Amino acid sequence: MNQENLKNILNQVAKGSLSIENAQKQLTHISFENIDFAQIDHHRSLRKGFPEVIFGQGKTSEQIIGIMEKMIIHEDIILVTRLKQEKAQKIISAFQGADYFEDAKFLWLKKNEPKITGIGKILVISAGTSDIPVAKEAFLTAQAMGNEIESIFDVGVAGIHRLFAHQEKIINAAVIIVVAGMEGALPSVVAGMVKAPVIAVPTSIGYGTSFGGMTALLGMLNSCSSNIAVVNIDNGFGAGFMASSINHVSAAG
Repeated sequence: MNQENLKNILNQVAKGSLSIENAQKQLTHISFENIDFAQIDHHRSLRKGFPEVIFGQGKTSEQIIGIMEKMIIHEDIILVTRLKQEKAQKIISAFQGADYFEDAKFLWLKKNEPKITGIGKILVISAGTSDIPVAKEAFLTAQAMGNEIESIFDVGVAGIHRLFAHQEKIINAAVIIVVAGMEGALPSVVAGMVKAPVIAVPTSIGYGTSFGGMTALLGMLNSCSSNIAVVNIDNGFGAGFMASSINHVSAAG
């Protein structure tokens, strides 16, 4: 239940075109809805400005479909993250119009295209091609949340001249997400070039001593660039959500 839907219901009641009883039925689950295996937070759109996002890992396709069936009544968009292709195919069969992005393991179901409500442009940068799946998860999340967004892929420090070729685009971004594995150096470089907030995303890409992304994570946390914040390993969704939150600060109220 988002702000627009709530206002619409209240306006209909005020005009007399919707009875109090029917409005009450529509608002029965405005807080949350218990469907045995999940307690769906329908209030999240009102509270946080965006619906609850379904974490697909560990859930069956039937459970995800059950949650989506209840959510789509109230929401304009539903996101599912960490979703493997075999589960996605079952969900797509149940919901016409659902789109699956295999590289990002990401699915969305939209009633309408998201309106651009962010105040600036978000830029997503990946250090390597192998980091693109996590970068795409961040990209799609921020896009779904109503942001103008662009991407630059495979511009890591092993060939730093590739990054500098995009200097104008980097400087003009309102918020930047930088995704990197290995030693995780790229966010520090990018943050040193700009005044914008930089959200660093360590990935689990790398050889043995990368320790599944721990080396990149620690390197980013120890960055000497002061405009960096770091999310968890492979957490493209968290980076996209935070970037959108920052990009909507001046629009809040």
